[in-house]
Amino acid sequence: MLPFLQYLSDGAEHSLRDAEESLGEYFKLSPAERAELLPSGQQGVFKNRIGWARTYLKKAALLESPKRAVFKITERGAKVLASNPTKIDVKYLEQFPEFIEFRDASKPEISTAAAVEIPQTKTTPEEAIELAHQGLREQLAAELLSRILGCSPTFFEQLVVELLVKMGYGGSRRDAGERIGQTGDGGIDGIIKEDRLGLDTIFIQAKRWQGSVGRPEIQKFVGALQGQRAKKGVFITTSSYTADAADYATRIDTKVVLIDGKQLAGLMIDFDVGVSPAATYVVKRIDSDYFEES
Repeated sequence: MLPFLQYLSDGAEHSLRDAEESLGEYFKLSPAERAELLPSGQQGVFKNRIGWARTYLKKAALLESPKRAVFKITERGAKVLASNPTKIDVKYLEQFPEFIEFRDASKPEISTAAAVEIPQTKTTPEEAIELAHQGLREQLAAELLSRILGCSPTFFEQLVVELLVKMGYGGSRRDAGERIGQTGDGGIDGIIKEDRLGLDTIFIQAKRWQGSVGRPEIQKFVGALQGQRAKKGVFITTSSYTADAADYATRIDTKVVLIDGKQLAGLMIDFDVGVSPAATYVVKRIDSDYFEES
């Protein structure tokens, strides 16, 4: 927040886009760092932090918005800079009554609930929410893999087909599962349509492994595909792949997609296979167009 306020020290009006460009140069951020997204992929980390810095400074009356989409430093803000603070954080802003009022308004009015404090860390509220969500997701993914390892191989094969159908492959669940386990080839566990019209087929191998899957296993699968004159295959495992196996899959003519345990669990969560929603939280923002007067 201090570099943000220093950027406004000229007393002129500035836009958020201009501030983002200037602060990006101040922090010497690379293009990749500027483009980094929050876990949800909905907003940039840097842009989100600038937005919250502006909000906090405005609530403390250190800057103001004379008109829509622009802001400038206030007399109080200029006095703060003149005092040469080493940093401006939430604790520093608590000296201003306007900020205290804003902070207290952020707390719920339910006595039994813990008060929602403005984060004292370097994360913004959106980052805190998304990081917590990411932690819950990773925990759920680990639980999913643990459950899968306790199931039978047949159940796992059916689970894989269920997932691919949810992802849009294979048409109906009944059509997709008809040929599972009936290929008679040790290297293929199932066959599924690539689309609802069945214009092409995808051959599947699903293995519940504890250790990493190596190149020999992928070569066996590719050999089985060639025996079927198949061009596409998906190898799914509950574990991981060695670097040699992953490299081999990228250098062959046959299109083989490798899905490891982490990716499998993530897809199951995304497409609601073996999981169900427990709670939903909606983060809303001001609709600026609503307040435009004609």
